[in-house]
Amino acid sequence: MVGVIPMMALSVVHDHQVVRLPDFTARVEWFFRHKPEVAAVGHLLGHDASRTLLLSVVSPERLREVLRVVLDEERFLSPHGLRSLSRWHLDHPAIVDVDGLRLDVDYEPAESRSGLFGGNSNWRGPVWFPVNYLVIESLVRYRSFFGDGFTVEYPTGSGNEVPLDEVADGLARRLISLFTDDADGRRPAFGRFEQLQQDPGWHDLLWFNEYFDGDTGAGLGAAHQTGWTALVAHLIALRRYT
Repeated sequence: MVGVIPMMALSVVHDHQVVRLPDFTARVEWFFRHKPEVAAVGHLLGHDASRTLLLSVVSPERLREVLRVVLDEERFLSPHGLRSLSRWHLDHPAIVDVDGLRLDVDYEPAESRSGLFGGNSNWRGPVWFPVNYLVIESLVRYRSFFGDGFTVEYPTGSGNEVPLDEVADGLARRLISLFTDDADGRRPAFGRFEQLQQDPGWHDLLWFNEYFDGDTGAGLGAAHQTGWTALVAHLIALRRYT
């Protein structure tokens, strides 16, 4: 996920804002002209009084490359959101030998197998809501700049080219599906807790888990992480009113 976070560093200054900020716009344009090696990832669209400015750490070409990996179901894209570590590392762990001690980082979709962090602090595969939400928000911002003409393959390898807002919507659907009944009437987030899955008195009492299994979607960690997992309510509201 560390390699994905740079795509979140962007700001779109729309045409009406550009008009109201002439000094800022002039400084940005000066920077583009005189620092091309640094400003290669900045973009100015339009002309005259109708201009939209994109300030981004990631260029369009790099954005495509990042999304090609991120939207690969064999790597980051799970049925229920983006994994924090690519599933590719299940068969290709990073291995370091330190004075005869083998240390490795591999894909762990659920709880950590190490007790170093209490077995409950693992960014090596599970789905975490805050970074997923930020990716969705970033894609919507990119879409507001590039429009429908900028498309990517979703999922990677499917041959299905879509604009970035449709990718954002697809990711939102996957996250929301953690809490909704599947074809068998089971909520993925409830995992192996059969009382929650089958007892009518418990089935609609949702938990906001800290993170989720990168393969099954089962809820893990703290059960009431409303500080960020409750963002699912906002994703539902956005899909309902847009």
